[in-house]
Amino acid sequence: MRDRLALPVIGAVSALVVLSVGYLLLGRQPAMQSGHEVSALPALNAFLNATCAVLLTVGYVFIRRKKVTAHKTCMLAALGVSSLFLVSYVIYHYQAGSVAFEGTGFIRPVYFTLLISHIVLAACIVPLALITIYRAWSEQFDRHRRIARWTLPIWLYVSVTGVVVYWMLYQL
Repeated sequence: MRDRLALPVIGAVSALVVLSVGYLLLGRQPAMQSGHEVSALPALNAFLNATCAVLLTVGYVFIRRKKVTAHKTCMLAALGVSSLFLVSYVIYHYQAGSVAFEGTGFIRPVYFTLLISHIVLAACIVPLALITIYRAWSEQFDRHRRIARWTLPIWLYVSVTGVVVYWMLYQL
């Protein structure tokens, strides 16, 4: 019965997030004239992604060692850090728009392959993470474990590739 309310809410939140980010990246002009300085946000976003990857990894280690409270703390912290990332990401792209990749040669297809897989899986991780956490929160542990086996590696991939995309876009 709980799922009848929770799953549509998770679906609506996920759709709102994905559509909002898509609109910011593809459907509007950036608000560059606003005077807000956002140049530090990509580095912050990479830091938040790296922090999330560490929290997910440590949380996984904790659950393998049957330290449930520590696992829960890490996973909720990962959700919080990812949420902060999303807010920072939206603010940056609202203000600055998209940044073109300037790399040439063999690195260009590598970057775009990584970026496309990152974007697709980032859109998937929103509902996956919310459902995974909801199932743990509602003590549906068998169902939580089944989906977490997919959620964790995808979330880790998105977090790590977010750092790599930042590095390739801003540091290469």
